[in-house]
Amino acid sequence: MVASNFLINEINKKFGAVMRARECYLYTKKGQRLLDLWQLGGRAILGWGNSKPQTIFKNVLNRGISGFFHTEFDESVQKSVSSLLESPRICLFYNSKTEALKTALTFSCEDTNFYRPWNSVQFEWKDKDCVILEPFFAWAQNIFIVAVKPELFEIALACQKQFSQGIFLPAPLSAAVSRAFYDLKKELPNRSEKDWFIYDKILVKYWTRKGPYLFPKVPQEKYFDFALQLLDCNIVVSPDFFTPSIVPFHADIGNFTKLKNLNFEF
Repeated sequence: MVASNFLINEINKKFGAVMRARECYLYTKKGQRLLDLWQLGGRAILGWGNSKPQTIFKNVLNRGISGFFHTEFDESVQKSVSSLLESPRICLFYNSKTEALKTALTFSCEDTNFYRPWNSVQFEWKDKDCVILEPFFAWAQNIFIVAVKPELFEIALACQKQFSQGIFLPAPLSAAVSRAFYDLKKELPNRSEKDWFIYDKILVKYWTRKGPYLFPKVPQEKYFDFALQLLDCNIVVSPDFFTPSIVPFHADIGNFTKLKNLNFEF
């Protein structure tokens, strides 16, 4: 979070406030267009301005049910996650990655995985005992979902295992997150290796690419200096060394010209 805040402040100092965001671009008050490779660690991988979840969020919010009541949307995320993973799931919600992982390991120590779309390591997600997901809706940036097989959840209850039941999502957020998961499932077949390798000649100097995910070759102690230099190239990367940046979908290759000419020593 400290690194994220520092990078956000640096963007504001250099370019002014972000006024608009569309697809893989951020538009600032000083008239600069920034290419976003951070994408909030993947939560914005479907693109900024993904309109359907935002519209649904607004529509449900306009009903006034923004509090913690039982609504028709209680099961919506569970249904969309089950659809994405192609298997029935019980979903629990947390605002801490650590708490989500701790809970997931309560259900299954040996078969728990974090979900990343278009991961180069392919899993049969339907067979996984427990999957931890981050919603692909940027407004839900502090939400983590533990999706466990129903039978394992029932076993945990019967054995009286101690685990946190998590938090409750307000109806507008549940509805928007659910729509985002359905949108992701629809988008999965539309992106593949051909959409990412076209930038390799430029990116391979500084990153190792696995699917759309970019893992830095720059050593950790020099990484943030590297991130700041990329801001001078009008490129925003992940502020966290351990969270990969992401190849932007359908970006103009001309956006990488400054990066191509960059000589960062490491």
